Amino acid sequence: MDIKDLPIGSFPKCLDYRHFPTHWQLFLWRNWEVVRHEKIAEILGCTLEQVREAADELGLPNDIKVSPKWLTNGYLTLIRKNWQLLDYEQLLQLLDWTPERMAYALKEEGFLFTKLGRHKPDCPKIKYVPLTPEQKKETQDIVSISGAYFRKGLLKYQEQPFSFMDTYPGLPIKKQRRRFEFNFIHSYAASCGDVFGEAEKRDPVPENLLKRYSALGVNGIWVHALLYLLYPIPGAEEYSIGREKRLRNLKDIVRRCAKYGMKLYLYLNEPRWMPPEFYDKKPQWKGIPYEEKNSWYICTTRSREPLEWLESTLKWLFAEVPDLGGIFCITQSENATHCHSHTRSRECPYCSKVPPEQIIADVISAMERGMHASAPDAKMIAYDWSWTRNIGDLENASFKKAIIDLLPKNVYLNSVSEWGMITEIAGVKQHLVDYSISQVGPSQETLDVWRHAKKAGLKICAKVQLNNSWEMSAVPYIPVPFLVQEHLDNLAKARVDGLMLSWTLGGYPGGNLALLSATPEELAASRFNPKLAAEVIKAERIFSEAFRQFPFNVSVLYYSPVNYGPMNLLHLKPSGYKASMVGFPYDDVKKWCGPYDPLQMLTQINAIISGWSKGMEILQKAQSLPQNETEAYELQELTKMVLVTYLHFNSTNCQLCYTLMRDEGEDHSQHQKELILQEIHNACILFEIVRRDSRIGFEASNHYYYTLNDLAEKVINCKYILEHLQ
Repeated sequence: MDIKDLPIGSFPKCLDYRHFPTHWQLFLWRNWEVVRHEKIAEILGCTLEQVREAADELGLPNDIKVSPKWLTNGYLTLIRKNWQLLDYEQLLQLLDWTPERMAYALKEEGFLFTKLGRHKPDCPKIKYVPLTPEQKKETQDIVSISGAYFRKGLLKYQEQPFSFMDTYPGLPIKKQRRRFEFNFIHSYAASCGDVFGEAEKRDPVPENLLKRYSALGVNGIWVHALLYLLYPIPGAEEYSIGREKRLRNLKDIVRRCAKYGMKLYLYLNEPRWMPPEFYDKKPQWKGIPYEEKNSWYICTTRSREPLEWLESTLKWLFAEVPDLGGIFCITQSENATHCHSHTRSRECPYCSKVPPEQIIADVISAMERGMHASAPDAKMIAYDWSWTRNIGDLENASFKKAIIDLLPKNVYLNSVSEWGMITEIAGVKQHLVDYSISQVGPSQETLDVWRHAKKAGLKICAKVQLNNSWEMSAVPYIPVPFLVQEHLDNLAKARVDGLMLSWTLGGYPGGNLALLSATPEELAASRFNPKLAAEVIKAERIFSEAFRQFPFNVSVLYYSPVNYGPMNLLHLKPSGYKASMVGFPYDDVKKWCGPYDPLQMLTQINAIISGWSKGMEILQKAQSLPQNETEAYELQELTKMVLVTYLHFNSTNCQLCYTLMRDEGEDHSQHQKELILQEIHNACILFEIVRRDSRIGFEASNHYYYTLNDLAEKVINCKYILEHLQ
């Protein structure tokens, strides 16, 4: 594959960062803590000594030890850091990747190209050039700013990134009060990529993680899988290179899970769309054009080949690995699969003659037949995510029921608990799409679908988020236990059989997962003396009620700065860039707010901030109440989660206000300066927390949202804006 074959989209001009004298210095700053210094010198085309001198001139510490895990477990962070700085050639050089490896990541790893904005900025080659006298003066200004806010010795981690993977705190294993037949969660340490191909490097399911899950009553793990990487498609075997190694790693992980009474479930989004060259070899698989990806959907009605391959592959896989817990599948939306996966089946001359519910049911039935032929007790979990006849349909229960009536009776139906809930937040009425903690499920639509599934003989699962959601994914868990408890109680009343406890986010082995077997009051009583427990409960009730005010909408979740918080840079003038899905918020206020006008958005964010402030005041006053080190640690842990969440919401408020004032064209400079100073404060506090806790800012499918130098860069960015604000 050639570099020129990698996607570039509209290929816009890259951002012209002005808060650093040169782009090569900004590259050095962003990568100093995450990329080997020899590699930085190689990219810049200079000597290692020149790189070290340049770092010293910027005030960066020279005794940094770069963790190799950035390349195995944090490469998504590296890509985002450099997306606006390096062209593809230098980016591949940075990662030591081939074009094929980059193409795979952009295609398969959690919609990466979409998260990056669906375009590659046009970045000139970055090269080291000696500084001019003026640039040296500007560099000294950066050193002065950095020195004023961060002592040089503190520009490095006290707890190294990814350390949590090796130091999950232990929990005593006790008999759990189980209200549901089974539950499963995404591994906190697993990414969305080729999980089994690189398991020996990434360790996607560490043993000490399993110990903690088991102690919390979790009895299943799910991870991403691609069937063609495990079993070849006849006539296109070259796409399955490395399958033997993947199978060995899969077996190892299944055995490891079994030691702790846990099952491994594979997430399948099949049959997966393939590169254009694939269809030259397999013309019978070719459906309608998928122009967005320069490929085609898989047609499951032109011939039986794709469905027969699904069936035989799963029969083989479960014969090879009989202890697998099962699979859960998404058959509409997410990735392009069959011709109705994006509701376009009527455009296909073959699929247009088949009801779309039959297309979806056929895919599920083929997988079920294959799996149960080899493993009758394995669970086939069909996820009704985005099942819809037409894009834009608000009422989808009837379509879901039509699919259910065609499914085998030994299938579990998995539904987003709160999907379709009618909400009215800040006067904006909408049907809830996606998953939420602030809006407690289940919805009437989901309850209706579950009743139909049970009458049809199927068991039911609820897809929930207990620890966090895209409402705030930068913390391991959002401290709103009373919302989570309310949801679990509702699901128990609905007689749900199983729980899918998280998507890729929310897999932290602690936090609100403890609510699976205890109430918030019981948890507080088990951790704190009675007086302290009462204060903690009081604060947690306030946090829970305040979080109901979240301005829920997918635009707010995916495009606003809530997940990146203080890391997102301010812009002196409009950047011209559109926000991307959990990727780059930029300064795209319109997309941040979705259906809310900016005043409504600000009102709701400030309602959360107000509630958080009240709860934080209670916790602050309670700092004198711990009676031992364990209680002090538990209180500090809770306070940290509260504070990080507060900083992200406060930063979102500051960024929204600043950008609105900037775009009005009137003189709001004094108020803008106050907001910028608040952003500096937010970044500095978060910096110190991140320095000491490797969990903060991490999410499995995005890796780290920010690093120490990203937060320090935000301070430099803010000082530049202050200096040049008119």
